[in-house]
Amino acid sequence: MALDKPYKDIPGTTVFDSTKAREGYRLNQFFYSLMKAENRERFLADESAYLDESGISGEQKQAVLDRDYNRVISLGGNVYFFGKLFFTDEQSFEIGAASMTGMAPQEYRKMMVSGGRSVEGNRYIGEQD
Repeated sequence: MALDKPYKDIPGTTVFDSTKAREGYRLNQFFYSLMKAENRERFLADESAYLDESGISGEQKQAVLDRDYNRVISLGGNVYFFGKLFFTDEQSFEIGAASMTGMAPQEYRKMMVSGGRSVEGNRYIGEQD
C-alpha cells in the first residue's frame, strides 16, 4: 500500500522522505565515506574509479561527476551528506548552496542574511489561496 504524500507536488521542492532515503542510500554512503582523509584522497585521484566502487547508479555517478547538486537531490542525495563533497572540493557550504540556486555567492549570502528566500511559489500545486 503506497503512502499518501501530499507534499509531492510542491514546485521546486524534493522532500527527502523514506522513498528518497532508499533511493539514495548508496549515494549517501559514498558521500559519508568522504569524511575520511584517505577516501577523499582516493576520490580526488580518480573520481570515476572511486565512484565505480560505491555501487551507485550510472545516473547518480554522472550527477556527482558533474557536481550537479540539484540532480543529486532528485536522485536521493541528502544535502547533509553531499555537503562532504563541497568540503572535499575545498569550497564552503555557502558557495555550494549558492551554486544550486544559480546565484553568485554574495547574492546568496545577502538573501540568507535578510531572512531567506520568499515563500511565494512554494505551495502545493492544488492549494488555493
